[in-house]
Amino acid sequence: MDANELLKKIRKIEIKTKGLSQNIFAGEYHSAFKGRGMTFSEVREYQYGDDIRDIDWNVTARHNHPYVKVYEEERELTVMLLVDVSGSRQFGAVGEEKRQMTAEIAATIAFSAIQNNDKIGVIFFSDKVEKFIPPKKGRKHILFIIRELLYFSPEHSGTNIGEAFRYMTDALKKRCTTFVISDFIDPSDYYNALSIASNKHDLTAIQVYDKRDAQLPDVGLMRIQDLETGAMRWINTSSSKVRQSYNKWWYERQQAMIQRLNRCRVDFASIATDEDFVKSLMGLFKKRGPR
Repeated sequence: MDANELLKKIRKIEIKTKGLSQNIFAGEYHSAFKGRGMTFSEVREYQYGDDIRDIDWNVTARHNHPYVKVYEEERELTVMLLVDVSGSRQFGAVGEEKRQMTAEIAATIAFSAIQNNDKIGVIFFSDKVEKFIPPKKGRKHILFIIRELLYFSPEHSGTNIGEAFRYMTDALKKRCTTFVISDFIDPSDYYNALSIASNKHDLTAIQVYDKRDAQLPDVGLMRIQDLETGAMRWINTSSSKVRQSYNKWWYERQQAMIQRLNRCRVDFASIATDEDFVKSLMGLFKKRGPR
């Protein structure tokens, strides 16, 4: 892809996602992900009912009258996107490729963060951490992130979500608002890493999946390939037993994912590639509400 085509594609996704974040998500994002910390603002005279632990004794001594410290909510957030770049993101049978929808969702969140004067960073992961983009502000930084979302080429094709959680927990000391965007097709048990990360950071999970991930079509003998391992096999999709077995596998995987997220009190949304992700994100933000 030449430079002009690259710029056109980046510009196209910028126009679409920036418009969404400005016109639709700005208020919902601010309400759902406002700052959790408290920072010193000013001192004022003590009033009946104030907590005596907030008394500023130095100012009180100077004025011979009690004064208290006033704190306000720390507005600025550090937002991290944990983006799955494993081989399965290239799959696209119904609707967009998972890769494209993931990029659009991540870009929309990134623009929403920038409009609220938040810093935004990214961790790309497969079965290892592929790339870390430290949190920064500004349009130039956002456009760099969009380019990487669209065209980053990972070294590995497997999935290990727990590795991404462990890396973030070690690398980021300050509490972050974190969005994990993945199809969550992961053979490993990431519960412990998720639990530790959710205690330190404010996590939200967004599952992007293709409906053919969840259900096999009845099209006869079909050759399939695992995009993460490269393994290929023939399956008879006309067999009701085969389809039922596959449906059961997907259902059990989904239930395990939901159970892990619920146990760690992580809000989540599942979005199919042929659905409107705007509606799902709005629902997710409203579910979080002002906290």
